[in-house]
This record gives sequence, C-alpha cells and structure tokens, in this order.
Amino acid sequence: MISFGGLLFFGALVALANVLGGLLLTRPRTTLRDAHVLRYLIALGAGFMLAAIFLEILPEVVRLWGAGQDDISHAVLGAMTLLLLGYLLIHLFEHTIAPHFHFGEETHTEAMLQPKAAYAAIAGLSIHTFFDGVSVAAAFLVNFKAGLLVFVAVLLHKVPEGFTAASIMLAAGRSPRRALLATLIIGAATLGGVLCVALLQARLDVAVMYALPFSAGVTLYVAASDLIPEVNHMERKNPLVSIVVFAGVALFYLLHRLLES
Repeated sequence: MISFGGLLFFGALVALANVLGGLLLTRPRTTLRDAHVLRYLIALGAGFMLAAIFLEILPEVVRLWGAGQDDISHAVLGAMTLLLLGYLLIHLFEHTIAPHFHFGEETHTEAMLQPKAAYAAIAGLSIHTFFDGVSVAAAFLVNFKAGLLVFVAVLLHKVPEGFTAASIMLAAGRSPRRALLATLIIGAATLGGVLCVALLQARLDVAVMYALPFSAGVTLYVAASDLIPEVNHMERKNPLVSIVVFAGVALFYLLHRLLES
C-alpha cells in the first residue's frame, strides 16, 4: 500500500496542475494557442476518465464489495447507490450553487458580471476538485496500479479546470492575481480530498470501500456530463476533437497493459 507521503506527493502534483491551468491564462502575452491545446486535452481526458471508471475503478469496487459474499449483485447494490449519490451530488452543485460555468475558457461574460456568481462558480469547482483528490487517494489505497491510472485520468483534466477557474474570475472583472488565487483555492481543495481519505483510512480500514464508489460517481459526472458535452460543442468547429476522445481510451488501455506487464 502507498505511504502517506506518497499520497501527498501525487495529490500535490494534481493540485499544481490546477495552478498551471491558471497560469496559462493569467501570464503576460497569453495567446489563443493555449486554448486550442486545452480543447484536445479536455477530449483526451474525457476518454481516459471514462475508460478508467469502467475498466479499472468499477471492477475494483465490485471486488471490494463482493469479497466473501454469496450474492454479488445484492452485495454491490450499496456501492452502486454510493456511485449514484456521487453523480447526483455534483449535478446538484452545478445546477444550484454554480450554474454558470463550463470547462474551457468562459465566454459568457454577461452571466459572470456579478462577483457573487464568479465566487459561486469557484465554490462549485472546489467541490469537483475535492473529489478529484478523494478519487486519487481512494484508488491508490486499493492498489498502486489503480491509483496511478486514476491519477493520470484526473491529471489530464486538472489543467482545463484551472484554466476554467481563472477565466471565470477574469470574466467577472477580477484581476489576474485574483484569478490565479482562485486556481490555488481549487488546488488546495484537491489536496484536501487526498488528506481526508488518507486520515480516514488510518482510523477506519473500510473508508476506502465507501470513498471509491462515491468518488467514481463524481468522476463519471465530470467525464460524461461536463467534458463530453464540451467536446460535442467544440467539434462543430473542429471534428478532430471528438476523435481525440478515442485516443484517450486507447491511451488508458496502453498504460493499463504496460502496468500489468
């Protein structure tokens, strides 16, 4: 099992990726080239995340909940309930607390003129990123291979997340410094998710059994309800973006096979 220090290391890496996304937008002489790269990164991350959920996380959830049980379908009912709750939680936050943001550069400035709307959106993104950290930590506590695959899946969409947070603040008329601070906040939320799972696991061995399916539901929402619709929107201008989703799935499969061998 990975050490506490190892969890912090991987958690810090994904948190720093949020800050990197903000730097792409707030640094001097920012060009649109960064936005074009992010489109492909969003598509790649969507494919990789979907593959990680269905081919790595869910099989591990079934294994954990079905161990020693005669009726596996009944045993994993609780796990699937937690997955659904995780999915619905993010849906609730996105459509009540922070209904105005989407992944990528925020272009609907008229919806973000009120600072309260921008801060609400950052709060919603922080919920996302907290469970990013939960997903990474829970997967690593199951086994290192699962943790590494989930780490890569989360890492691929952390830069667009940071970019989104910074663009929301800039669209609300905040300064580049405030925009960068927003990325630090959502990065800290990621690290907070890692710490919560690590501390709970140290005191309660079964914590990962509950954290893994719940965080899988959150990750599924990000991939299927946030990233894929964004890809569908972007493909109107560039059909190649949708092909990159399949490249993300292929990348997961390749990395999965390499780790197994």
